[in-house]
Amino acid sequence: MLTLINTNTMDPAIGPIGLDYVAASAQQAGIETELLDLGLADEPARAVRKYFSTRNPELVGLSFRNADDCFWPSADWFVPGLKGFVETIRKETDAPIVLGGVGFSIFAGTIFEYTNVEFGICGDGEIAVPFLIQQLRGSRRFEDVPGLIWRGNSTVHTNPPSWPNPISLGTDRSFIDNGAYFKRGGQCGLETKRGCNRNCIYCADPLAKGNQLRLRKPAEVADEVEALLSQGIDVLHICDSEFNVSKDHAFAVSEEFRRRCLGDKIRWYTYMLPSPFDADLAEAMARAGCVGIDFTGDSACESMLRMYRQQHHREDLATAVTLCRRNGMAVMIDLLLGGPGETPHTVRETIDFIKKIDPDCAGAALGMRVYPRTAMETLVAEEIRLGKESNIRRKYSGPIDLLQPTFYISEALGERPAEFVRDLIAGDERFFEPAVEVDPQDADDKDASNYNYNENLALTQAIQQGARGAYWDILRKLRST
Repeated sequence: MLTLINTNTMDPAIGPIGLDYVAASAQQAGIETELLDLGLADEPARAVRKYFSTRNPELVGLSFRNADDCFWPSADWFVPGLKGFVETIRKETDAPIVLGGVGFSIFAGTIFEYTNVEFGICGDGEIAVPFLIQQLRGSRRFEDVPGLIWRGNSTVHTNPPSWPNPISLGTDRSFIDNGAYFKRGGQCGLETKRGCNRNCIYCADPLAKGNQLRLRKPAEVADEVEALLSQGIDVLHICDSEFNVSKDHAFAVSEEFRRRCLGDKIRWYTYMLPSPFDADLAEAMARAGCVGIDFTGDSACESMLRMYRQQHHREDLATAVTLCRRNGMAVMIDLLLGGPGETPHTVRETIDFIKKIDPDCAGAALGMRVYPRTAMETLVAEEIRLGKESNIRRKYSGPIDLLQPTFYISEALGERPAEFVRDLIAGDERFFEPAVEVDPQDADDKDASNYNYNENLALTQAIQQGARGAYWDILRKLRST
């Protein structure tokens, strides 16, 4: 028997859709599969003890979604908590443990060593997990399991990941309690594809999901939506890195939703780039039930967009807002301020332009999380070699350790960059402002301007009171009440 465990206990609760897909794949392979969801457990350690008091699985799979909250200055680090879960499970079962998930895949080798588990899977788990079970039952040829990290002859081995293309995933969505997640999290997610063929200097998505677009058939995606609808889920979030990469796929998925009249039954949100995005795609998405788009804007300064290796231009942001307005879709623009080359002038240019084009809201995130195997790692390593660490923000001492939350904020923004950005925003309620560095005991968790979703009390309370939708859309509505 295979036991899969969700270790993500963030609040608001986020459904572990990856585990739902892996469980469906294992079941289809004839493997008895159960899911222990610690995200819905009031006392996770107690839930673990109770579960294993009556179970003796062949393999225990732990999903690890986020290594940290990706926000400065909170820099909340979740890896020690994962190690704690591993230690708790070890006391209850002798079954080997395999780690997986996006958070694991980004730091796979490091987390594998840190937690001292038997196995890890980097990349997709739908093929790898059932194959690992088969090898445990048979010849134990671990070198044949795609994406597997394992020990043999006192050596750690890392197999190439599995990136099936095209990709097909289970559509029943029957292993996790989607109804509970809808009630406690305000939405449920799904994927229409995996992978990203962009090369933004900061993004770790290609590390976890591959650097090629791997598309699902639009009909399969629509089947999944109908399965969720049958469970009472009518507010969805498409979790693709960027829904409109590729634009043709986004249009095809939207048209399949429209063909099945799903646009009359669901509301959905997604992440997108400002380009490619045109009138035809906007209209198709609106007809298909899309009610809100979170655009990866990063900046409205051309020099910063080129530094980040973004392919859109500032005017594409204005066009995106116009198209959303025309089609009745709420629009959010996510900014990433403080990266390499950022100056007071470039920040002012960005804030002024966003005010001018008038999105429903904009996230003024300050600080770029530095991930391994990205262009940012190379840049930071060069700065350290030159004895320059003044752009680095962290809450740990000793050598730079990218497993721990490590951020880049251009020193040109001064000693108090968050206060500088907030002064530019000047109380404009369309903006979610960057947090200032304060004692956590003095922080006002009830402030709807708090853009960090992790442990956001205002957001959690709104969902408890019936709010549904993307978190940014819920928070912006709170600010207008």
